[in-house]
This record gives sequence, structure tokens and C-alpha cells, in this order.
Amino acid sequence: MSVHVFLPCRKGSERIPNKNTKDFAGVKGGLLKIKLDQLINITDLDSIVVSSNDDVVLEFASTYKDSRIRIDERPEHLGSSSTSTDDLIRYVPSIITTGHVLWTHVTSPFLDESGYSAIIKQYNQALTEGYDSLMTVKELRGFIWNKDKPISYDRNIEKWPRTQTIEPLYEIDSSVFLNSVENYKKLNDRIGLKPSMYIQDAESSIDIDWPEDFTFAESMWLQKNK
Repeated sequence: MSVHVFLPCRKGSERIPNKNTKDFAGVKGGLLKIKLDQLINITDLDSIVVSSNDDVVLEFASTYKDSRIRIDERPEHLGSSSTSTDDLIRYVPSIITTGHVLWTHVTSPFLDESGYSAIIKQYNQALTEGYDSLMTVKELRGFIWNKDKPISYDRNIEKWPRTQTIEPLYEIDSSVFLNSVENYKKLNDRIGLKPSMYIQDAESSIDIDWPEDFTFAESMWLQKNK
């Protein structure tokens, strides 16, 4: 089974300027370097497609000598802040035409080589059990409400149950979506009709989206790697 990484890195992050490549915890090349260094150490990957409309990203990725790294100069209309993720999903099969797509992000720096290998292993097993795709999630066990009422527990049964007895909910953390190219073409989606859920720990599921996320993740990275 061939597995191909799709690593989207669009230009012009509004919340964190130059988010993909700005220095991160003293690392030159930032989150992009961290992610590429992780990915090239995974033997289960057949190619690593860096898709971007940012010349800085493309030039940095091209410095790597690993032959599996492929540079995709993404069209500008697919790299703006207004680009729909659905449009980008429809684009993927035009650059990865066979096998399976592992969609991941540089903004998940704590998902490392061992995590990716475990995800691919679970995906392979899940395909034999009737699942058709995989997504990473974090488990939520707590008193979760919508704007009107609790959705994770029933206050008519017990007002304050022990959290360990609450049926968990799962939040997609966007670290990995793993799906076949065939499903991409058929469903126009990065998951299939029956995705397996890979439950991550709190650290691995950290996603850097806001400036405070960046600062927090930097401090964690420095603590972890001192």
C-alpha cells in the first residue's frame, strides 16, 4: 500500500504572520522544518507533497535532499484565506493520483514519527475491519453543553455524574486525515463514509491556530527538548 503525505502550507496566515516558517522555539525554518524532519524519518511514506503558494515555503522545502519530497506550486486561487477546504480537497487527486493520502499540517508539531507510524498501522488494520478512512481526534469527557443544554450527559438521570462515567465525545483535531485517492475522487472528501478514529493524547493533538497557541507550544517544545 502506498501512502503519500499532503502537507498544505498556504501563504498569508492572518492570525500568525509567516506561521509556517517563522522561528519556533529557536528552530530556524520553524514549524515547517520540524514537520519535514519528522516526516522524512518515516519509512512507510512513499512521497511527501509540500503544497504551497508561498515562495519561502517552497524554497525551504526544496533544500531537503530526500527524493520523496515533492514540491507543488499551488495555484493562487487555492491559497487564499477565502479558499474553501472543500475546493482544496477536490484538488488533491490531481497531484496525488494513486494510493492513500495522509493529510497533515505543520501546526501539529507534537505529532512525531512514532505517532504517524502508529496512525498508519491503525489505518491498515482498520481497512480490514470495515472502515474506509481514518481521522485523528481528542477524547472529551466532561460537562459539555450546547447553548441550551448538556449534550454529553443527561441531567434528568444525574445532575453531576463522575466524568469517568460520561460517554465520551470526540473532537476532530485535524492532525491527520488518512483516506484513499479513490475515496477522494468518489466522495470529494478527505474522509470516507466510515472513518476509524485515532485517539490522541492532549500533547499530540495540540494545533497551533492563534498567537497564544504559538507561544504556548513554543514553551512546551523548549521544555520537552531542553
